[in-house]
Amino acid sequence: MTRSYGGIVSTSERQLSTTVLVIGTGGSGLRAAIELAEAGVDVLALGKRPKSDAHTSLAAGGINAALGTMDEDDSWQQHAADTLKESYLLANPETVEIVTKGAARGIDDLERYGMPFAREEDGRISQRFFGAHTYRRTAFAGDYTGLEIQRTLINRAVQLKVPILDTVYITRVLVNDDGAVFGAYGFDLEDGTRYLIHADAVILAAGGHNRIWRRTSSRRDENTGDSFRLAVEAGGRLRDPELVQFHPSGIIEPESAAGTLISEAARGEGGILRNGLGERFMHKYDPERLELSTRDRVALACYTEIKEGRGTPNGGVWLDVSHLPRETIMTRLPRVYQTMLELQMLDITKDPIEIAPTAHYSMGGVWVRSSDHGTDVPGLYAIGEASSGLHGANRLGGNSLIELLVFGRIVGQAAAGYSAALPAQVRSAAAVDQARAEIAELLASDGPENVRALQRAIRDTMTEHAGVVRSEDGLRAGLAELEAIERRMADVGVHPDIAGYHDLAHAFDLKSAALAARATLEAALERRETRGCHNRSDFPETDPELQANLVWSPSTGVVREPIPPIPDEILALMRDEVSVVGKLVE
Repeated sequence: MTRSYGGIVSTSERQLSTTVLVIGTGGSGLRAAIELAEAGVDVLALGKRPKSDAHTSLAAGGINAALGTMDEDDSWQQHAADTLKESYLLANPETVEIVTKGAARGIDDLERYGMPFAREEDGRISQRFFGAHTYRRTAFAGDYTGLEIQRTLINRAVQLKVPILDTVYITRVLVNDDGAVFGAYGFDLEDGTRYLIHADAVILAAGGHNRIWRRTSSRRDENTGDSFRLAVEAGGRLRDPELVQFHPSGIIEPESAAGTLISEAARGEGGILRNGLGERFMHKYDPERLELSTRDRVALACYTEIKEGRGTPNGGVWLDVSHLPRETIMTRLPRVYQTMLELQMLDITKDPIEIAPTAHYSMGGVWVRSSDHGTDVPGLYAIGEASSGLHGANRLGGNSLIELLVFGRIVGQAAAGYSAALPAQVRSAAAVDQARAEIAELLASDGPENVRALQRAIRDTMTEHAGVVRSEDGLRAGLAELEAIERRMADVGVHPDIAGYHDLAHAFDLKSAALAARATLEAALERRETRGCHNRSDFPETDPELQANLVWSPSTGVVREPIPPIPDEILALMRDEVSVVGKLVE
């Protein structure tokens, strides 16, 4: 079937139908699909990159659950207390309780699927310390934990015969005249075939927006804010888009791999941070926890050392593990060892690693209910890094992997329940025509502006004006630059070629990046305080009035949303006030 739009002839269109459509084939999407398949519910999972190489596979250090295998005094309540405390009181306590209570079951599910956890001699799952945890509660598989989880989930999905298409780019979630979901529209990256997929419910599991910064731990074709744009254009909202975790340790060279992550496990196993003068500096920022401090504090400490002229020649700091036994490095940090050999021919058993902060994780995301991660749009759900509520202003290392397991199960069940209760699937021909026309118009565009150059312009703007430290002047300058970029976007040229339709995908990535950048800059401007990952040089103190979530949409801008109270049993375990020691802004 072909159609002509302004002289451009499209390729054929495939129509598919399923009960629940999952957009994203990383850990959260696969876990939701597995839940649905195990319940006998028809499910289809779509992704724009190979499922074996999803972003989940980059999560190195571990996955949290209060199993008590190493420290028997640990409990889900203490896990919740640690999470809330280190969120700087911006995490939703209801979401936190659901995740920490359900964490042990999440680990059980992985074991049932065949996950090869590291174990003690007596068979117990090994657990290690991660920064800011009260007890050892991070289970792991060397420093390939995310990769092993992704492999485990893929194997289970294959066993269940879950259909997975991993060359399909979704451009729009389809909603009817009543504002309810009825499917999605997209195209095949290789041959341009259009896909019209009818579904009772849609689960967004397409990641966050950290690729809109120049140095990032994400690959070039992921985390460009796809989930944010898809949700907002369907009628959803974003929560706390300004709260982005900058991981302390991204490599600097080579430029093509700048931001590639050196796992927090390197510090967890005893790695030491030194500035360009050879001085160990964390005692100035967190004298008790030193390198095991929270990610936001370590990232800010590294940023400050570099900014004040004590950085390395390339503008970084040194992370040194060379004093550790070689056996420890080879068994506990094999991925770090291999990565540095491959990228720099650097032997970390002998030499330190040059690092700098890198945009790592979107702690904000699509607004969802805490109970089932449903959005404002009936039938639309969001999970994993696409969603919000668990992390607040600082995410504990190891919490993201357990979140996707807990809410993957819950959202799968919720989507199935929503479908079962639906009296009819009401569709909209106008919505489908709009999605078709959007692709046709881009394919017909032949302007002078290069899509990739505009993507880089957004990354430059966000790095310069919305990085580790921000200010009102900088954020306003960033918004002015973004407006200029948005005007240039009207004159892009899109040119698919013999290699496929990746240029069209980049054009949609650019749309997503622009929306995510605007939401981030506007929310960061409104958060006139320093809290967790969000450092305002012009507002260095934490403002109790801003202990609230900032919710953004194009129609309302930024509005404040109150956070539910913390239950007494968890509050009692938050022994100390949230400290600002080490929060030196500039």
